Amino acid sequence: MKFRLKKTIAFSLAGLFVVGTLVVPSSAAMLATEEPVEGGNVPLQEYCENVVDGNVAAQSVELLTATDGAISASESAVSASAVDAEADTEAEPEHVELNLNYSRLGIASKVDTYLNIRKKPSKKGKIVGKLTKNAGCHIYKIKKGWAKIVSGKVTGWVKSAYLVTDEKAEELATKVGKDVVEIQTDSLRVRALPTTDAPIYSVVSEGEEFTIKKANLTLDYVKKIIDKEDVSKKALKRAGGEAQIESEMSNFVCIYVDDEYAFVSKDYVKQIYSLKRAVKVKTVKASKSAGVSSGQASIVEYAKQFLGNRYVWGGSSLTNGTDCSGFTMSLYAHYGYSLPHHAASQAAQTRSVSSPKPGDLFFYSNGGGINHVAMYIGGGMVIHASNPSDGIKISNAYYRHPVKIGRVMN
Repeated sequence: MKFRLKKTIAFSLAGLFVVGTLVVPSSAAMLATEEPVEGGNVPLQEYCENVVDGNVAAQSVELLTATDGAISASESAVSASAVDAEADTEAEPEHVELNLNYSRLGIASKVDTYLNIRKKPSKKGKIVGKLTKNAGCHIYKIKKGWAKIVSGKVTGWVKSAYLVTDEKAEELATKVGKDVVEIQTDSLRVRALPTTDAPIYSVVSEGEEFTIKKANLTLDYVKKIIDKEDVSKKALKRAGGEAQIESEMSNFVCIYVDDEYAFVSKDYVKQIYSLKRAVKVKTVKASKSAGVSSGQASIVEYAKQFLGNRYVWGGSSLTNGTDCSGFTMSLYAHYGYSLPHHAASQAAQTRSVSSPKPGDLFFYSNGGGINHVAMYIGGGMVIHASNPSDGIKISNAYYRHPVKIGRVMN
């Protein structure tokens, strides 16, 4: 769909998931539901209006030289592909709802992987966030080569030379954004097939965003997914068979959960067109009081430098392409630890913990077993090789409810 953007846009990525009963740590335990709840993310414009320049520390960003990246994908053999666009033949400009309200749009397109967002407009400024390639932001002002921006929950400064701005940014947004769903209720069940009787693929959290694979399902399309994902006869029978799928599928959307397909009910998600947003980061340091070792702090800081690099299924190169378990395997190999190139096998070799520390591994299930792994970087966030579209990214640790948190080093 070809969009023409207006000056006010609301960004947002959201997602849905499939079947699978998950064991959730006590810190994240929530009752899974398929009922909607009120509320949603506060629009960025409202957030901006509540931010008074004098009351907010100036934050800045600079380009961090990054290695060449690839594209992302998960350990599933099914790779994620771009959402098919529909032709827009309307004469009137169409309002595109994004996950950001802006009066002046900026997009970080002139970078290989990401920009550092800094607290002050200086290369010596503290890094407070990262703006990955093609992520969007609202620009407050540009001064002496630095742009003060807000994106997501991060406010700060970036080098303006790496941003595309104004009309060019609005035009670019129609090419680099995605059709997504935003989860509108907490602990939403994502299903393996488009029926409420289908096995649970995963459980996802409110506010999370997932790329739409197909919004309007057909029985032939679902059959192709069944073949690609090798859905068992038992799971198909539990879902009620083709007749039940055909009767319910109009109320479901097919989404990507990392690099696999899953289905979510339209009743509990919001479909929008989205640009990526900045993510908050903070430097992890060794601390006896917090129980964080120098090794744990070091591996997290090492992992962050690969943000934005490619996802390649079966890969293990931190610079040229890796999948989720290849990513964690290679990170730990750099510090002398041997892990297998398989998420479930890594889970088996780690000690379960209830309270995560930097460097711990979060394991997620697709209902049939562990199929994804990410590394905890503190502050409730993980870094992981997600899919071909997003590559190595930073996410909320509970974007999917983990089935295990495992510790490799103390």
